[in-house]
Amino acid sequence: MPLVTTGELVTRAAATRSAVAAFNIITLEHVEAVVAGAESLDAPVVLQVSENAVKFRYGSLLPLARAAVVAAERAAVPVALHLDHVQSDDLLRQAADAGFGSVMYDAAHLPYAENLAATRAAADWAHSQGLWVEAELGEVGGKQGRPALDAHAPGARTDPAEARAFVADSGVDALAVAVGSAHAMTRRTATLDHDLLKRLATTVDVPLVLHGSSGVRDDELTAAVAGGIAKVNVGTALNIAMTGAIREFLAAHPEAVDSRTYLGVGRDAMAGAARRIIQLLGR
Repeated sequence: MPLVTTGELVTRAAATRSAVAAFNIITLEHVEAVVAGAESLDAPVVLQVSENAVKFRYGSLLPLARAAVVAAERAAVPVALHLDHVQSDDLLRQAADAGFGSVMYDAAHLPYAENLAATRAAADWAHSQGLWVEAELGEVGGKQGRPALDAHAPGARTDPAEARAFVADSGVDALAVAVGSAHAMTRRTATLDHDLLKRLATTVDVPLVLHGSSGVRDDELTAAVAGGIAKVNVGTALNIAMTGAIREFLAAHPEAVDSRTYLGVGRDAMAGAARRIIQLLGR
């Protein structure tokens, strides 16, 4: 079916007190696995390409984006395409022509005033191209290429009053908030600040997004959705599933050389992981 926008899916999820799952994709196997997981539940889903994924693909956005667009158009469920954690203005300006309906512009590592100014400029341009815009305030730690940040450190969490002003002054359509999760966690040990999330949900008038969700337990995730999170970003959980399945397969079949054998196993594992998360979020 035709591509839908992230904004449509997030708005619908927020209205029903559920959340849409947004999965970071790196390979064609990621794309196929996420779509298969969503189709198995007849649920919508967001495919996300991060700036780091673009760097991995020799700095070229279009090959993976084109594959995602074709997969979305052939899917039996609504699929949106989102450009994630963009810091490069050059990459931002490629989004609309590459089929993306939304972008997360990431200036959260900058001081507040600089974050606001950069995000305002990015949002103005993106809106002129019909793109839905997400930003981040506070800083969710663990992002590749940045200094390590303790998600519980003073100043890491999103301040509700600051968030309200930031949203009003930047014009963004959704806000990723720092409430205790961190990117790239391989163990599910993150504890979320649900009291802070409740205050953010009652203070900020745009949908809230949770990054670093792979490190959050199921009960914490469902509580976060009940508390106002409408979009849940997932990346590492897919890679854990894929890598674990491939390791197990190759250990059992050391003679294997046909990459289709082990990539297929990895793809199936990612589809199962995607299905579990989508089902957990109430879609």
